[in-house]
Amino acid sequence: MTSTSSQHLLGVLGIVIAAILWGTTGTAATFAPGVGPLAIGAAAMGIGGLLQTLIAWRGIQRGRSALLGQARHLLLGGVAVAIYPLAFYSSMDLAGVAIGTVVTIGSAPLLSALIEWQLDNLRLTRRWFAGSTIGLLGMALLCFTSQHGSGVSEDAAHVLPGILAGLVAGLSYAVYSWAARRIMQSGVQSSVAMGAIFGLGGALLMPVLFVTGGPFLESWRNFNVGVYMALVPMFIGYVCFGFGLARVRASAATTITLLEPVVAAILAIAIVGEMLSPTGWAGVALIITSLVVITAPIPSRPRFRVFRTVKTG
Repeated sequence: MTSTSSQHLLGVLGIVIAAILWGTTGTAATFAPGVGPLAIGAAAMGIGGLLQTLIAWRGIQRGRSALLGQARHLLLGGVAVAIYPLAFYSSMDLAGVAIGTVVTIGSAPLLSALIEWQLDNLRLTRRWFAGSTIGLLGMALLCFTSQHGSGVSEDAAHVLPGILAGLVAGLSYAVYSWAARRIMQSGVQSSVAMGAIFGLGGALLMPVLFVTGGPFLESWRNFNVGVYMALVPMFIGYVCFGFGLARVRASAATTITLLEPVVAAILAIAIVGEMLSPTGWAGVALIITSLVVITAPIPSRPRFRVFRTVKTG
């Protein structure tokens, strides 16, 4: 095995680990039922974001002037980072772990393309329209499915707001990804851009954690859940993803992270006790299919050389 192929495999492994860790967040949150979704989100992304900043602190100091030149994108990204976990964990609390995760992850690529279309004047392709149609159909099936299980209301009045919260989470994810990319395109190192955006978002989440985080101190179990969420999926997960992204193409990395909603759904059924109707599973399958359609790399077309017969004489 060559050095290049071994590095590629290590990169794939890093992204797989990140996707698996991210997929555990919803199930982990159910082990602290006395802690609200806002507190869970503030602790996970807030503390995890500040830890990301600590890792990139030297680079942030060196690139301070460049970051200040991108203050608008930095602020936009930081606010989106702060909104994301509050909406994401609220979605899972209302609609269930499986639906909340799938809607959030499934809507983000669609919304990202719309943002790039409006702000970067990038053309929407037929492939995007096909994928978005499949994804929207899947979300429609989820809207009308019934979900039963511990910790999840059977009332559709809770599922529909949960889906809407998932769409807000998907939009905020798309916004901070777009803002980070714009900062990187200005010449700022990727780790510095992400550290700055996540640090700002983490700082904005600290007041939310201060107001809502009291239940974390009521028991060791709640406290341990908060520590796990901040250190493992949010901190270690993003470190593994960054490690992999440096060794694997972005298109391939995005496709590999489709493991996250699959892991979330499996854990929700095996551990939490959630159940989806056949219609719900069909919606999940369609959303995952839409992600594959949109994010899978397009194979290059083979080039054929045309030879001409030249008459001599």
